[in-house]
Amino acid sequence: MKDLIILGAGPAGLSAAIYGIRAGLNLIILEKFSPGGQVMNTYEVENYPGFANPIPGWELVSAMENQARRLGAEIISGEIATLSFDSRTKIFTATLADGSTVQAKSIIAATGASLKKLGIPGEEHFFGRGVSYCATCDGAFYKDRVTAVIGGGNTALEEAHFLTRFARRVYLIHRRNQYRADKILKERIASDEKIVPVLETIPLSINGDTKVKSLTVKNIRTEQITELAVDGVFVFIGYIPNTSYLPKDVLNEKGEVIVDIHMRTKIPGLFAAGDLRSESRRQIVMACADGATAAMSAYEYLSQQ
Repeated sequence: MKDLIILGAGPAGLSAAIYGIRAGLNLIILEKFSPGGQVMNTYEVENYPGFANPIPGWELVSAMENQARRLGAEIISGEIATLSFDSRTKIFTATLADGSTVQAKSIIAATGASLKKLGIPGEEHFFGRGVSYCATCDGAFYKDRVTAVIGGGNTALEEAHFLTRFARRVYLIHRRNQYRADKILKERIASDEKIVPVLETIPLSINGDTKVKSLTVKNIRTEQITELAVDGVFVFIGYIPNTSYLPKDVLNEKGEVIVDIHMRTKIPGLFAAGDLRSESRRQIVMACADGATAAMSAYEYLSQQ
């Protein structure tokens, strides 16, 4: 019987482990893939405090993993299938994909979110070499270059506007005839000379050699196919929270975990941290803060039992 099981070994889960172990909790981390989460695929991280120069994503999270292991964290390979809670005993049972189970007095769900992808030729091939899902992370690499942003919601418009700090031109591509963002964002986009709206258009393929050179698009009204010369393609068509194993009553309509400021859910002893929680900004430093908060809340919960 563990005091705490941390589901996920990304920045949120590793930070939770560091704080949990330092608080004296008997815990384990359960991770489906290798520790690190999405950051492992980030070419360089330039906005994490403490590093004067950009640091490769894998190096940053490897340092987090090494720190957690040095303190005594045990990382177990396994995929969570279901999570159940016995309200009488106040014990959680995590059932893994292989049928095995592990029990604990508290849980921190930190399994993150999966990026929605376009599913077009070139997207996977050029990931990290011109295809990105984070303008905040990678925008500075496109100074005085031409980029394309795909998406029409708030995030897409916010990130397109952010990219104008660096890129000389930003194509903002959306399949509908108007963007689905807030009025103030649409007004901001309309007044920015660097942003070129490309509406009623879908991407067909991302092209290049060792890096991105162009984006092939199709106007869905006229069916005209055009090739845009771009140096980078940023995709913001949404996220899918990795929460299928959690009880439905702790999720909102988007599948995100509903938490309070202390990362507590409505189920006593169940906490959530990082990209899967509601209102997440999906930044590494914020995920770390979530993990630390969740671990401290778990310690307080266990101390009261």
